[in-house]
Amino acid sequence: MSVATQGYTREEIRQFVHEYYLQPHGSKSVWLASRSVADWTFRQWRKMVFEGDLDRTLIPRDHGDMARTHGERSALERARAKKIADHQSEVEQLKGRIRELEGTNDALGKAIGLLHGLNVPEPDAKPTNDTKSS
Repeated sequence: MSVATQGYTREEIRQFVHEYYLQPHGSKSVWLASRSVADWTFRQWRKMVFEGDLDRTLIPRDHGDMARTHGERSALERARAKKIADHQSEVEQLKGRIRELEGTNDALGKAIGLLHGLNVPEPDAKPTNDTKSS
């Protein structure tokens, strides 16, 4: 079964569904009501994200036991949020390392420039035997 995405991209739909499951218990319906997305549409999106094919906007037919429970979905969302937080932490560490290496690279470039400046050959001295004065 195909579902209309109402002008949302696949990533926006996926993020919307994930944000829904991160809401505290008891506040999800209020959160959903504040988002101008119909409840029916959200249910279709949820099926596409968790059980269907979001890339092709397909949802599965009802198969009963194959659907994930609310607890499983919440666990998936917590795991996804932790993975994103870990990834962001790693990105920040790598950015810090890049800044550190760029500073080291600048310092080495300046040191090499000074060494080149110190090793410049001096101009040739005038020969002591001047051929014109003889």
